[in-house]
Formats: sequence, C-alpha cells, structure tokens
Amino acid sequence: MTDFKAIRIDKNDHGHHADYVVMHEGDLMEGDVDVDVAFSAINYKDGLAVTGKAPVVRRFPMIPGVDLAGRVTRSAHPEFAPGDMVVATACGLGEAHYGGFSQRARLSGDWLAKLPPPLTPARAMAVGTAGLTAMFCIIALERHGARPSDGLAAVTGAAGGVGSFAVALLAKAGWRVAAVTGRGAEAEYFTRLGATEIIGRDEFDAPGRPLQKQRFAVAVDTVGGVTLANLLAQIRIDGAVAACGNVGGMELKANLAPFILRGVSLLGVESVRPRIGLRRAAWTRIAQGLDPALIDAMSEIIPFDAALDRARSIVEGKIRGRIVVDMGLNLPARDAG
Repeated sequence: MTDFKAIRIDKNDHGHHADYVVMHEGDLMEGDVDVDVAFSAINYKDGLAVTGKAPVVRRFPMIPGVDLAGRVTRSAHPEFAPGDMVVATACGLGEAHYGGFSQRARLSGDWLAKLPPPLTPARAMAVGTAGLTAMFCIIALERHGARPSDGLAAVTGAAGGVGSFAVALLAKAGWRVAAVTGRGAEAEYFTRLGATEIIGRDEFDAPGRPLQKQRFAVAVDTVGGVTLANLLAQIRIDGAVAACGNVGGMELKANLAPFILRGVSLLGVESVRPRIGLRRAAWTRIAQGLDPALIDAMSEIIPFDAALDRARSIVEGKIRGRIVVDMGLNLPARDAG
C-alpha cells in the first residue's frame, strides 16, 4: 500500500476542520515500525479532536485515533517483524503523533504490543484504551495487596467503557462486584458483565460524612469529584480506590479521615505513558480474562467511511458501547484465530 486513506485535521485561518484525504507513505511521521491498520476505535477524545471542542490536538495537521491494531509491514525494531499482529493505544497517538484513523501508521515499536491470542485486531479495538485502563486499575489494586477474599469491589460509572470493562475483569478475577450506575434499568447488562450487586449513582451524588459505613474492600472510580469523596468514606480498613476518571469533576473535596483513621489508599491510574512492559502484561491478562462473546456484545463495527460522522456524534452523547472502525484491509473481525 503506497497511497492510503486517512482522516486529517487541519487548523488554519479558516478554522478547525477534519476530512478524509489521500496520503502517501512519505507523509507519515517518524518511527521504526510501519503498520497496515486493520481496525481502530472511536474514543471520546477522538471526538474532541475531530470537532475541536477541546484542545487535545497538540500539532497540526494531525490524524486522530487514540487506538489502532493491524499488521507490521516494515520493522527496524528488534522485537517486531513483518507479519506480526500488533496493537497500540495512547502514547500520544492522535494528539502529537499520527494516530489510528489512517490505513497506514508509522510509529515507535516501544509503543506496540504483539496481539496476544485469542484476540483479533477488531476485538482488541473493542477493548481499546477503555479496557486497558480498567486492567491498569486492577493491576494497581493487586500491587496494593488487594485480593477477592477481602470483600466487595465497587465500580463507579459502570455503564461507561472503562467501568464496564472493570466490572467484567474484576468478576473474572474472582471479585464480587457492585456496579454503581445511573442506569439501574439495565440490570441484565451488568449481570452479564459479572456484577453481583447494582447500586444507584444517586447514593454518591451529594456530599456526605467524612466517614460512612464500611461497604467496599476496593473500588475502581471512573467519575471523580463528589462520587470519589463518598467512595473513599465507604472503603473498609486498609482498602484502596484506583481512580482513573474525572467526568464528575477534577476537584476532590475529601476529608483526611479515611486515610488516617482507616488506612485507605488512593491509587492514581493513568493510561497515556508508554510503560510498554505494563501494557504488554495488561493485554495478556485481557486476552485471557475476557470472553470474546462478551467483547462482541459490547461493540459495534462500522466502515471507515462512517467514522468521521460517528466521531462527531460521540461528543453529542449519541454513541453507546464501543465503536470499532474497520479500515478496509479485509482481516477477520470476529473469528478466534
């Protein structure tokens, strides 16, 4: 493939705009591995990049797409060879380095992980940054010393991408999981993910006492703000919260009581830096721990020609579940091989 199709964002005197373009391999940025991109995915950050509603793009022009998976076609990196199936997420993709909304990518091999079986590229993109972040949270809790025998695990924002994967991965690891959500009517969905209990989001929406009833051994928080403050107040002695989201606000007006009277730990989790050893370990855990049928049920596959419109829609709250983009390389999407 010499010429290829991509979505490119430009910013000039006429404003911020994104459109499909035809590019040449000479247009690609520096990197020691070339990849034919088989599948990508639409994340909220991609919608912000495409619409310009937040300054997530750090240089122009830019190809958005935080996530990508595909086949190596050229490699000067010692760990990869042509034909390897690989996955990459974050690491500045779609922000500072051309990302996944392109049929071809050139990037650092230090950002790549080989695709562990039985994940296909499409299923890896259904997992994407959301699932990887959820697994980072679980690894952080395990490093803290938490074990399923400790008690109940809570997941806030359980209907979202990170929250849904956190419920499923915690349940697979043997935890009893409480899904905290504003979508209590979707009990069947949470049960299928593995939740044993569903708690209304409204129980965490208003500021509460510094110390509340000890309900949870650990938690994964994707919300932040008041929700996180209440969650900390309900964690049992020596428990921990892995915090990775801020949809409820960046400010944390919490009391010291949970930390100094109960020994509760707050573990910050981020998913942007390469830390490739951690990424590869997390992908292996995901491949072993998620039912392919469950991944399929949480995702929808669309053609690349529809990606730009759907990326705009995600900012308007019109997308549910994970949207996987088929880049048109005719690689299998659903088989287990």
